[in-house]
Amino acid sequence: MKPLNLLILLGFLVGVVWAVTLSESSVRSIQSTYYETVSPFVRAGSKLEAKAGAFLKEVEYSKDLEARLHQTELQFGRLAAIEGQLRELERENNELNAALDFKRRTNFEVTAARVIKRQPSTWWKSVIIDRGAKSGIAAQVPVLASGGLAGKVDRVTAGEDEASVILLTDESCQVSVQVEGTPEAGIVSGQRGQIGGSPLLRLRYLSKDAPIRPGMRVVTTGRGGLFHAKILVGTIESFEPGAFDGEAWVKPSVDFQNLNIVFVTSQPDSMGKTEEEGE
Repeated sequence: MKPLNLLILLGFLVGVVWAVTLSESSVRSIQSTYYETVSPFVRAGSKLEAKAGAFLKEVEYSKDLEARLHQTELQFGRLAAIEGQLRELERENNELNAALDFKRRTNFEVTAARVIKRQPSTWWKSVIIDRGAKSGIAAQVPVLASGGLAGKVDRVTAGEDEASVILLTDESCQVSVQVEGTPEAGIVSGQRGQIGGSPLLRLRYLSKDAPIRPGMRVVTTGRGGLFHAKILVGTIESFEPGAFDGEAWVKPSVDFQNLNIVFVTSQPDSMGKTEEEGE
C-alpha cells in the first residue's frame, strides 16, 4: 500500500475512534456548533427559494395578465369598429330622413340621386350622381338638396345612368335671386379658388343703399326659365355698399361640405306644368 493511502486510512481510523470515545455533551456541543454554522446558509437558501417561487408565480401571472390585456384590446377594437358602424348608420339614417322630409315638402316632381364621385380639386365645383339618361335625367335642369338649391345638371351621357352636376358654389353657376322682404334682386354665384371651410356665395348688382341685413333669406326669382321661383338659396351674411351698386355675401342653405343625396327636378316643360297645377 502506498504511504499516502496508508496515512489517509490511519487518519480515518483515528477520527472514528475519537468520535466513538467522545462524551455525549461533546457530541451535542459539536452538533450545536455545526447547526449554528450552517443555519444562516439554510435560512438564506429558504428565503432565496421563496423569492424564486414568488418570481416564477409573478412571471406566470404577468403572462396571464398580458394575454388578458391582449384579449381586452381585441375586444375594444371590435367594439370601436361596431360603434363606428352604428354612428355611420345613424348618420345615413338622419340624412335619409331629412331627404325624405324635403321630398315630401317640395312642390316639384323630383328624382332622388346619390353623389358617387367627388374630386378634392373640384370639391366646390361639381359632383357625379348615380342617375342619368336611363333614369330620365336631362341636362340643364335644377338640382335640389335638403335645404334648398344645390346646382344644375351639366352633362348626361347617353346610355349611362350617371350625370355631372355643377354646384351652386361654382362661379360658373349663376342664378337670378331676390332678397326676401325687399325689392332687391341680383345674380348669385360661387367664388373662384375656394378651399376648405364653409363656402360663401357672392350676390352682385344690388342697390348701393339696399336695406339688407344679415339673416335675410335669399330665394330664386324664376327668371331665365331654368329655376323655379322661391327656391331657397341661403341667408345674408354681410352687405358691402359700393360706389354704384352693392354686393352681399350669402351663406348657402345647403351643406355642400357633406352633400350626399340630391333631388333632380323634372325637365323645364314638366316643371312649368307642375307649377301651373300647383297654382
